[in-house]
Amino acid sequence: MAHESILIYRKYRYLKWALVLVAISSVLFIAHTPVGSPNGGTWLGYTLGTISAGLMLWLAWFGIRKRSYKGNSGRLEDWLSAHVYLGLALLIVATLHSGFQFGWNIHTLLYALMMGVALSGVVGLYFYSRFPRLLSQNRGGLSAEVMLSQIADLDRDIRTLAMTLDDQTNNVVYESVKTTRIGNGFFRQLSGTDPHCPTSAARHYVEQAGGQGLSTARRDLLARLVKKEGLLRRLRRDIQLRLGLQVWLYFHVPLTFAMLAALIAHVVTVFYYW
Repeated sequence: MAHESILIYRKYRYLKWALVLVAISSVLFIAHTPVGSPNGGTWLGYTLGTISAGLMLWLAWFGIRKRSYKGNSGRLEDWLSAHVYLGLALLIVATLHSGFQFGWNIHTLLYALMMGVALSGVVGLYFYSRFPRLLSQNRGGLSAEVMLSQIADLDRDIRTLAMTLDDQTNNVVYESVKTTRIGNGFFRQLSGTDPHCPTSAARHYVEQAGGQGLSTARRDLLARLVKKEGLLRRLRRDIQLRLGLQVWLYFHVPLTFAMLAALIAHVVTVFYYW
């Protein structure tokens, strides 16, 4: 799986790097004996702060840089594996930089934003490792365009068959074809379902109206309604999964920019007002 290749990439090379960085930082923090409580204003605090700032900038740069690796999956996996492990290491290094001193100030705001970016990054790792496989399974080798084309063909067959049956069935089927929607609002897309799907309602009506014995035309109509219902379900699931990835970006990217802005404010505050 994709996330496994990223996490074990090059025999855990970047996990080892991250562990070495955390180990050195931890040993220095334990051995450090500053006057007063540990804080970001000591020589170790400045050192760990510089490393943390560098990691933040590098991790943010990855979001831009990864677009240059299209068609070079090995290089992209290299960066992504480092992005994951060094991003997690940053949490510990930045915490040691702070000396566990927190308050209502720009420095703690930066720390909170960093944590938010890291948490959303973990969620993103889960999404991007799982959703592509789910998308592929859901599509079954068909693109969204092909499924839409198949639905259009089914609608023509459904209308033709319904016209050979009674008026009530014809009206119900016609309304289902006319009112079928895919998406229909942000929250409906995110849910991936439509509890009031007109195609499902028409399928249910055709089943019930036929009684125990269905005519050949009604069986053919029912078969096409069932097939259309399945395609609609797959399309809604497809939209749900792709929208989930987009929604994650709407959180992760703004949080990253907010973190960088807070980082600048943090550095300016430290060097000009302290």
